[in-house]
Amino acid sequence: MSGLFDVSGKVACVTGASSGLGRRAATVLAQAGASVVGVARRAADLDEWQQEAGGSTAAVAADLSDRERLASIVESIAEPFGPPQILIHAAGINTREPADDVTDAGWDITMLLNLTVPFFLSKAFAPAMKEKGWGRIVNFASLQTTRAFPGGIAYGASKGGIGQLTRAMAEAWSKDGITANAIGPGFFPTELTAAVFGDEERAQRNAAQTCIGRNGALDDIDGPILFLCSDASRYVTGQVLMVDGGFTAK
Repeated sequence: MSGLFDVSGKVACVTGASSGLGRRAATVLAQAGASVVGVARRAADLDEWQQEAGGSTAAVAADLSDRERLASIVESIAEPFGPPQILIHAAGINTREPADDVTDAGWDITMLLNLTVPFFLSKAFAPAMKEKGWGRIVNFASLQTTRAFPGGIAYGASKGGIGQLTRAMAEAWSKDGITANAIGPGFFPTELTAAVFGDEERAQRNAAQTCIGRNGALDDIDGPILFLCSDASRYVTGQVLMVDGGFTAK
């Protein structure tokens, strides 16, 4: 039964691997025996991640918002271990601009990083996954995939798009052995949520809205990651798994 969750010998790529849930996902996969390529802008933070994770890892320091370089980034990702069979899209941005103050630049970078890059990176690696007849794509959704938060109109639109993108990827590629699912985290202590956790009253208010009664800890993501990246989820595709302590259940 334990073999269901085995990812040893697989090649994985995790974007946003320098911090937060992306870093945690990259570490979990490396410690479970996968060869992991971490992608992020900050080379120094990627170095720290590699030291923390151990195992078989490689780092690609790149700005995913530079669409002109996306083809070369794809080549860099495949260079250390070959094309990945597991692809986790954890890189993202939240500009937190109120609806009346949304700028062209803020909107464009949000859609590019949160929605466009996950599709085109997946499209680039789908042929190699099809050849093997096995692939796992894990997108990062959000509470705002289905809920509207103040200052979140661009972010929420991008994460609502991730829900549909996940279903559309599943429709397109699952017949070839590639599952596409998304994780929808609740409130976890990351760089993106620093403002939330910096306000103790606000953090407690969010915790009280969950069914479990607390906010997320980074290791709460470990099981869902291993589930969605392994054979344990072989008949699960096109789904958004909310890892939110029941926040969206209330």
